[in-house]
Amino acid sequence: MKNYKKTLNLPKTQFSMRGNLPIKELQILKEWKKNDLYKIILHSKKNKKVFFVQDGPPYANGKIHIGHALNKILKDIIIKFKNLSGYKTPFIPCWDCHGLPIEHKIEKKYSQKFKKFKKEDIRKKCKKYALKQVELQKKDFIRLGVLANWKNPELTMDFKNQAKIMKNVQKIHEKNYLYQDKKPTHWCIKCQSSLAEAEIEYQEKKSDSIYFSLKYENKKKFFKKFNINCEENIKNIYIIVWTTTPWTLPASQAISINPNFTYNIIQIKNKIYILLKKKTKKILKILKKKKYKILHSIYGQKLENLLFNHPFLDLKLPIILSKYVVLDLGTGCVHTAPAHGEEDYKSCKKYNISPKNVIDSFGKYKKNIHKKLNKKNIFQSNEIIINLLKKKKSLLKNNIIKHSYPYCWRHKSIVIFRSNKQWFIKIDTKEIKNKIIKKIKKISWIPNWTKNNMILLIKKRPDWCISRQRNWGIPIPVFTHKKTGLLHKKTNFFIKKIYSTVKKNGIEAWWKLDKKELLGNDEKKYKKSQDILDVWFESGCINANLTYPSLKKYRVADLYIEGTDQHRGWFMSSLILSIIIKNKIPYKKVITHGFTIDKYGKKMSKSIGNTINPQKIIKKYGADILRLWVASSNYSKDISISNEIINQTIDSYRKIRNTARFLLGNIYDFNFKKDRIHENEMLKIDLWAIEKTFQTQKKIIKSYQEYKFHKVIKYILRFCFIDMSSLYFDIIKDRLYTSYKNSSNRRSCQTTIYIINKILALWISPIIPFTSYEIWKNIPFEKNINKIFQIEWFKKSHFMLKQNTINKKKWKKIFLIKNEINQLIEIKKQKKNINNSLQVEIVLYLKKNLFEEIKIFKKELKFIFLISKCSLKNYLHAPKNIKKNENISGLKINLKTYIGNKCERCWHYYKKNKLIKKQEILKICDRCYQNIKKKEKKRTFA
Repeated sequence: MKNYKKTLNLPKTQFSMRGNLPIKELQILKEWKKNDLYKIILHSKKNKKVFFVQDGPPYANGKIHIGHALNKILKDIIIKFKNLSGYKTPFIPCWDCHGLPIEHKIEKKYSQKFKKFKKEDIRKKCKKYALKQVELQKKDFIRLGVLANWKNPELTMDFKNQAKIMKNVQKIHEKNYLYQDKKPTHWCIKCQSSLAEAEIEYQEKKSDSIYFSLKYENKKKFFKKFNINCEENIKNIYIIVWTTTPWTLPASQAISINPNFTYNIIQIKNKIYILLKKKTKKILKILKKKKYKILHSIYGQKLENLLFNHPFLDLKLPIILSKYVVLDLGTGCVHTAPAHGEEDYKSCKKYNISPKNVIDSFGKYKKNIHKKLNKKNIFQSNEIIINLLKKKKSLLKNNIIKHSYPYCWRHKSIVIFRSNKQWFIKIDTKEIKNKIIKKIKKISWIPNWTKNNMILLIKKRPDWCISRQRNWGIPIPVFTHKKTGLLHKKTNFFIKKIYSTVKKNGIEAWWKLDKKELLGNDEKKYKKSQDILDVWFESGCINANLTYPSLKKYRVADLYIEGTDQHRGWFMSSLILSIIIKNKIPYKKVITHGFTIDKYGKKMSKSIGNTINPQKIIKKYGADILRLWVASSNYSKDISISNEIINQTIDSYRKIRNTARFLLGNIYDFNFKKDRIHENEMLKIDLWAIEKTFQTQKKIIKSYQEYKFHKVIKYILRFCFIDMSSLYFDIIKDRLYTSYKNSSNRRSCQTTIYIINKILALWISPIIPFTSYEIWKNIPFEKNINKIFQIEWFKKSHFMLKQNTINKKKWKKIFLIKNEINQLIEIKKQKKNINNSLQVEIVLYLKKNLFEEIKIFKKELKFIFLISKCSLKNYLHAPKNIKKNENISGLKINLKTYIGNKCERCWHYYKKNKLIKKQEILKICDRCYQNIKKKEKKRTFA
C-alpha cells in the first residue's frame, strides 16, 4: 500500500488551534507599544473626517471592575469600527482625580490618624493616591486592548484643567446662574458633606409611620370663621398629620395643605378634627374611630394661616398652602420642616419662613432643642419623639412601613435632607429647563427611551448644589462678606486673577492665597470659600468652555457612552454646563448601557460577593474573550456575566478561531498577486462563497453602524459555523487537499479563502483585535502587519472582482436538496449501514422544472453532496417504494450504498478503469491518478 500523504495539500499554519491568549496577547501588546500603533493609525487617517468619542472620566480610586471593562471595551469597539469606516478616531482617556471617592480611600486607610492631618497633608496624600491609581487603571485598560493616547491622558487635577474649571465658575457667575443659599440638600453624616443626586442610591427601609394631632386653641374664633354652631361639650380642635420621619418633628415650622383639595371638619365625641375629605373614612378606619359627624367641608385655601401648637415644643405652626400635597399619601395635612425637604423649603419660602436647622453635621440634635434630645442621634431618637407624642396625648397611631429611602452609595448609610449654606447653579426655572429640553431633543439617544428619561429628569430637577464640604477638590474661588454672606462685587475680576496662578501652581495657589494682596482694604470684611466643587461639575466641564486643552479640536463630541447612572451624573452635568456657558450641546449622540449583573439578575456588588474580576478572566482566558462577551451582550439592558456565560463565549470564540485557522491553513503556498484566478475562470461555488461573504458584510456593517454589536456577533458566528464550516468548507476540502498544487481548481478555491480570510479579519478587528492581528500576521506574503488597523471595509474592487453573476436561486435550491440528502445519510449512519457519506450513491428523480434547474450541475453534484456518485432521472421513472420529498416539490431521492473500490488517496469510491493499467496497483481513482500526473480536468461548479 502506497502512502499518498505527500501527494496531498494538507493544511499548514502557525495559527494554532488553541488561542493561548493570555500569553500571546502580552506579546502583541509589546509589538503595539514598540511600533506606537495608536500613532500609526492616526497618521494613516490624518486627512479623514474626525469621529470623536469623549471618554467619561472614571474615578481614580481603585482597580478597574467589570463595569469599567464593559464601558472601555464598548468605546474601543466603536472607535475601531469607525476607523474601519473611514474616520480619524482619536481617543483621549480622562480621569476624575478629586472628590470624596478618593478622599474616602485616604480616610479609610489612615482611620483615626486622618482626623489629625492638616488639610494640606490630606490633599498631598490624595494627589499621590490618585496618580498611582491612574497608572494602575491605565495598565488595566491597555491590557484590554484599548488603543488610546495613553501617553497624554487628561486628568482633572492637571493644573491647566484646575484653572479652567475654576474659570468656568466665573463664567457661570457672570451669567447670573451662581448663588448661595441656606436650603436643604442631601447630606451624608459619614461623608460630612452634601451629596449630588448621582451619589444617591435607593434601598428599602423600615420606618415608623405615625398619625398625630396638633391642637388649635381658640375655639370661638374657629367656630365663627367656619360658621359652626358651638357646642358646649367640645373640648379641643385638632388637625391630623401623618409622617414617616418622626425625627424631623423638632424642625417642624408649618403644616402644608393643598389649596384645591376639600377638607372635612368632623366631630368625634367632644373633639373636632380636620382632615382630607377623600381620605376621611380610610383614616378613621386606621385610627379605629367608627362614629363621627361631618360639621363642615371647605377648600384648603380657607384654612390658610390658622395657627396650631407644636406637639411638644413651645411653637406655633401656621397652615400654609402647597400644591405638592397629594391625595394618595397621608391625611392631606403635611408636617413641614423646611430644613429637611426640598418641597418643604419651597413652600415655606413663599411665606418667608426660613429653615431652622436643629441638627448638626454628624446627624445629632443641637443643644437646647429639647432636654431629652440633646446630642442624640436622629435615627435613634424616633422612639423618644414617639414617647413625647404619647405623653402629650398627640399620638393617634403608630405602625411600621417599608418604603424606598436614599442611601449614600459610598458608605451605604442613610442620607438625610439637611439645611446649611451651599452654592447652587440656578436650573429650576421654566426658562432654563425649556432651553435644556430643546437641546435634548436635538441629540440622538440610544436606546430611544433615554431621551424621554433625560427630559423627565430635567423637569424634576431642583437647582444644582455644586458645593462640597471636604478637602480634596477644586475650591469654589469666591469671597463672601462675613456678615451678609454676599459675594464680593469684584468676584469675576478675582477669578480671572487667580486663574493664571492656579494654571501655574495648581489649587494650592488658592489655599495659600494672600487675601490682603488680592482684597486690599476688604481683607477683614470678606472670607474665602472653604467649599470645594462637586466632582460632577469638574467632569461636566470637559466640554464646557473647552476646559481640557487637548480636546479643543473636538468642540462637540460625536458620542458619549456610559451606564444608566450617568443620566443623573455626567450626561446631565455636561449638558447643563455646556448649555449655560456656551449655549451648545456637548454631544451629538448618547448611548446608554446597562449594569453588569450575575446569572441570577442581581447587580454586582462587593458586599454581596457576586463580582467577577476582569483581571482574573483576562489572566485565565485572555482579553479577547472578555471583549467578545461584551460584544455578544445586548448592552442596552443590564448584562449578565457568570462562569457559564464566559464558557459560552469561549465556544463562540473557538468557532471564529477554527474558521480562521482553516482559511490560513489552506493558503500557506498562495500569493494573491501571482496565484489568483480571474473571476471568469473561478468555480461557481467559490464565487457563491465570495458573494455570501459580501452579503454578510452588508449586515455586519449595518449592525456596527446601529451600535448593535450582539447582532454583529450573531452574523459572524452564523457565517463561520453555517455558511462556511458546515457548507462551503465541507464541499471544498476534497478539492483543496487532493487537487494538484497549481491546478486552477485549487487556486480558484485559494483565491476565495484568501479573500474571505482578509474580510473576516476586518469584521472581528474591532471586537477581538488581538486575534485579528494574529490572523493578519499569519497571512502568507503579507508584509505590513499593522495594516489590519489602518485599512477600511473591503470592497470587491480591492480583490479585482466585479459584480458577481452567479445564479443565487439555483444554489439555494441545490443546498436545499443537499440538506434533504444529509438527513437521509444521517439515518443510514445511525442504522450503521454506512460509516460516511462517500459510501453513498444517490439517484434524484426530478420533475421537468426542477430537472431543468439543476441539470447543469450534473457532473459535479457528487462533489457538492459529498457522495461517490449522483444521477438525475425523470420523476415518473421513480420506483414505487421511493416516497416524494415533503419539503421540495417534484423531488424523490433514492439513496443506496455505492458498490465499488475505495480510493486510498481521496477515499471516494470508484469503478475500475480498464484503460489505466496502473490503477490496479495504485488503488486510486481516475481523478487522483490525474492529479498525481498534474492533469486534473477543470471543474465548473464545485
